[in-house]
Amino acid sequence: MKAFKFIILALLFTSCGTTFVNYDYETSTDFTQYKTYDYFDDMRTGLSKFDSIRIISTIDTKLSTMGLKRSDNPDFYIDIQSRELMNRNSPNVGVGVGGGRGGGFGGVSVGVPLNANKYTREITIDFVDKNQNERLFWQAVSESTYKGNASVEKREATLAKLVDKIFEGYPPKE
Repeated sequence: MKAFKFIILALLFTSCGTTFVNYDYETSTDFTQYKTYDYFDDMRTGLSKFDSIRIISTIDTKLSTMGLKRSDNPDFYIDIQSRELMNRNSPNVGVGVGGGRGGGFGGVSVGVPLNANKYTREITIDFVDKNQNERLFWQAVSESTYKGNASVEKREATLAKLVDKIFEGYPPKE
């Protein structure tokens, strides 16, 4: 019974707070040529105004540590988009009870959904070379459990972790 409880707790902890990031990029890009950046003026992030400011500030801090500078005359532009997704998979835990008497067997099985009605947020960050006809040269698409209704502190911490995870793939390792 202790092993069963341990397995349930392990499943719950591993299913919470997971962030998945997929990266893609134009293979002919010389990433060393990009030193300055800015954001598109007409960017619609899909986040609240405050969360948009938070993610931009967090990205600015991260890119600064990577040696990139924000500029009015940038080498590339950043576009941020996001949307809420309903979780596409619903793992269940099944519990079965069986017994028999006098040669007869009977049983009951119950499935307990672990992630019922769970929503995730997909955030896409595009790097676009505006001098080359708005050519997309790097993209990260993340899916995480970011919640816009969490406390300010929780949102800030979650965005910081998310941005760190997203920029693990920039520049791409050859």
